[in-house]
Amino acid sequence: MVVEVPRWTNAKMEISRTEPLNPIVQDVKKDKLRFVHNCFPHHGYIWNYGALPQTWENPQCLDESTGCKGDNDPVDAVEIGFRVAKRGEVIQVKVLGVMALIDEGETDWKLITIDVNDPLASKLDDIKDVDETFPGLLKATHEWFKIYKIPDGKPANQFAFNGEAKNREFALRVIDETHKHWESLANTTEAVSIERTCMTGESSFKIDRLRAEEIVHKCSEVGPAAPIDPIVDKWHFVEIK
Repeated sequence: MVVEVPRWTNAKMEISRTEPLNPIVQDVKKDKLRFVHNCFPHHGYIWNYGALPQTWENPQCLDESTGCKGDNDPVDAVEIGFRVAKRGEVIQVKVLGVMALIDEGETDWKLITIDVNDPLASKLDDIKDVDETFPGLLKATHEWFKIYKIPDGKPANQFAFNGEAKNREFALRVIDETHKHWESLANTTEAVSIERTCMTGESSFKIDRLRAEEIVHKCSEVGPAAPIDPIVDKWHFVEIK
């Protein structure tokens, strides 16, 4: 997985769908940088959060298991190991299961994973092992995804399967299916709103290293970090009805 958001941070970072080579950028809404709220007792993201490369939740395809179309993004993944990862880090993970968030009527898969180098990785082979080794984590994960948009005035998120986390076998099928969607996306000549320039895999939009370096060198220089409004640290006490 590619780490977009390290654990305990608030900046809503994500792989860009519209910029060449799909860099990780901070989401912007109404000309303001976005941060997730701290919904008590959670602070920021409660795991390392990112996405699985070469997957795509197809917005034109109805998922038979959820009854909803995809959200036009790569498959999201949470990594539950002990280490706080770095943004942009690529981690080899063991897939344990998956939750199906229904976000504004779209399927938004959330893989449950652990870094293969984590000391406890050998004890975890499937979703049932998570509750045994990390009691309370799946419940907290369900709650986090359900309530994190409520401080913005939005309703609680819904889930397929009554919020149940499905097992590893099911999760691997989701990965296989969304990878096939990505393969189709990467090779279609139809006009789409997603930037598909890449350096690996079999794709009609594959470029060489020299061209990729040219794209990177054209990017703006990295400047000093902007100050973060203290309101980002505010607790939000959310009542779940």
